[in-house]
Amino acid sequence: MASCMKMMIKPQIVLVLLFCLNFAFAADSPEKKGWGVDDPYNKLYNPKDFEKIKAKVVKVMEVVPMAGMSPATAMEVREGSNTFMVHLCPTWFAKPNEIGVKPGDQVVMKGCWAEINGKDVFIASKIKKGDSHEFKCRLTKDGTPFWTMTPDQLAKEQAEKDD
Repeated sequence: MASCMKMMIKPQIVLVLLFCLNFAFAADSPEKKGWGVDDPYNKLYNPKDFEKIKAKVVKVMEVVPMAGMSPATAMEVREGSNTFMVHLCPTWFAKPNEIGVKPGDQVVMKGCWAEINGKDVFIASKIKKGDSHEFKCRLTKDGTPFWTMTPDQLAKEQAEKDD
């Protein structure tokens, strides 16, 4: 019986180790480059500088936030007479056509300002269009990126509604 238990445990351990190794290598893969919790880009999100902005979407696109990073889904928006860039998430997390907004839409965004390559950029944690649509990509309270969460954590956060 004891040897039977050892045989059953070993495959489980191997599966867990393979899962962990797969996750570790995926985090370093070229299509995910620069999006980790400890990467310089993520450290630009400062929840102490949190803001809420109402703007009109001018363009939804793909950009490279910082040299060496994989692409991001972003928007160009207009607030009054000011036009600026809004970074949302890596394109492997959500492509521009998957965020639920298009040019001409009025949105309310939550997030933080950062300076990247000498330009002010808004790093969004959430965008909301009307009362029926929102796209969340970071925890508003601390900036934890949704793309770094476990599937269970992500499902929980995406199901919650907040203001």
